[in-house]
Parts: sequence; structure tokens; C-alpha cells
Amino acid sequence: MNPRPLLADAARRLAEAGVESPRVDAELLLAHVLRVPRTALLTLDDVPDDAAARFTALLDQRATRVPLQHLTGRAPFRHLDLAVGPGVFVPRPETEQLVEWALAQLAGTGEPVVVDLGSGSGAIALSIAHELPGARVTAVERDPGAIEWTRHNAALRSAAGDRPVTVLAGDMTDPALLTDLDGTVDLVVSNPPYVPDGASVPREVAEHDPPLALWGGPDGLDVVRGLLRTAARLLRPGGALGIEHADQQGGALPALVRSAGGWTDVADHPDLAGRPRFTTARRAAGAAGGD
Repeated sequence: MNPRPLLADAARRLAEAGVESPRVDAELLLAHVLRVPRTALLTLDDVPDDAAARFTALLDQRATRVPLQHLTGRAPFRHLDLAVGPGVFVPRPETEQLVEWALAQLAGTGEPVVVDLGSGSGAIALSIAHELPGARVTAVERDPGAIEWTRHNAALRSAAGDRPVTVLAGDMTDPALLTDLDGTVDLVVSNPPYVPDGASVPREVAEHDPPLALWGGPDGLDVVRGLLRTAARLLRPGGALGIEHADQQGGALPALVRSAGGWTDVADHPDLAGRPRFTTARRAAGAAGGD
């Protein structure tokens, strides 16, 4: 079968289904079926009938808004290729900038202590461990379904030679979480649940991302309030905090951090599209843990 009309028809169908990037998704699905890089499609002359049938079956699912990453089983994130599927939040490209900021804070630190709260697939924690081999990273995840993906990806990265990441089942708002690390952590980073209750989200998110990774109360910041208390307790004086947030929280989250007290250098950062994306701060010297 000629791949050009096959892809054109597939892209048209996905567009009619409301998929945001129909041509790209169609190409990625076909490349997945053929087990070739997407760029190889440029010189492809023929798609075997059995491969075309598998492609059509995946296309049917994508048209019902099953996430692309669930169909391929993979989510690229910075330099990693993470396993994902039902039960875990699919990491987004926007979060890569939070990791870039985090790595910049740790530059020059020989063996920094890092805690990733609400780790999900492990994207943040495993990227830091991969790109900063000296880091001692702990990934915390509450959701019983999601943590299986955290553990799976952590085991894959460890087998590939990265320094092992400690994966811990726990609630990021729990006052008893990681008390053995109180006052010793160099960086706390999190992509927490921050979607305001009742907000409109794409079908891929509403129907397939786990609720514990999404909803954050009436203003989306309920979990973040508890996270701030945990981070304040864990961080050493001068330790850094980075929290991803929704577009509309670029003013509210920095204000929340400032009002909590004990934080300096509070700032908000845009993503590559210019939308407010994450808030950062440092633990003030002399601040009491958890204040």
C-alpha cells in the first residue's frame, strides 16, 4: 500500500476527530507499527497489508482520543524514552523546562540531594539522575497505579547504567514523609496536581490521565499548599524549590509561596510559548522547618 495516501487519509480522519496534531500523530503511529524512525517514512515506498491493518486499528483508537503515548507505550522526555500507559500521567514537553532550571540550580554541586514529589512516570527524577550522575534522587508517588510505572522506568534506567533513584510510596502533603531528610535536601521539584476542580480539559486528559495527578481543589492549589509545608521542612537553608502550575496560576502560586513565609527569590517562569509555567524559590536562611 502506498504510504502517502494512507497517511493523508489518516491525518484527515484524526483532524475530524479533533486531534490537535493529526499529521504528526498519524506519522508517529505508522512509524511505531513499522518499527522505524519517523524520518524513515520520507523514503518509504510501500506499507505491507498486515502493517496497514495494525496501523488502522491504532488509528481507530486514536480517533476516540486514546493518548498517542498509550498506543505507542512510550513518551520521549529530554534525553529519555519513558514507558507509559493507562494509570500514569503522560509527561508533557513543557515540564522539560522545569528540569532544565533544576539542573542549573544543581550545577557545581558534587552530590546533591533531590526530592521529586508526585513523580508519576519518573520523568523529572529520572532525567535529573541521568543528566547529573552524582545526584541522590528520591521519587515520591502516592497513586498505587502510577507508582508501578515509576518503579518500572526507574528499573530500566538503573539497568541502563544511571544511578538508581529511590522510589517511595507516599503523599507529598504527609508531615511524616521523609523526615530523615529534614533540612538536608538541596532541591525539591514537583509537577503536582494543579487543575482546578471542574476545569475543562482535553478528552485525552479527562478520560485517561489519573485523577490524582490532575485535580487540585477549587483553585487548583490545595495539594500545593501541603507540598509547600513539606518542601519547607525538607530543604536546607538556600535549597531550591520548583513547582509546575497551570497557565492561570502564574500570579497565584508565587503569591502563595510569598505568603507562606520563609522563602526568598520567589519568581515565575514562562514556557517556550510564553505562558506562565512554573514557580521557583529558595529556602530562607534561619527559616524554621515547615513554616
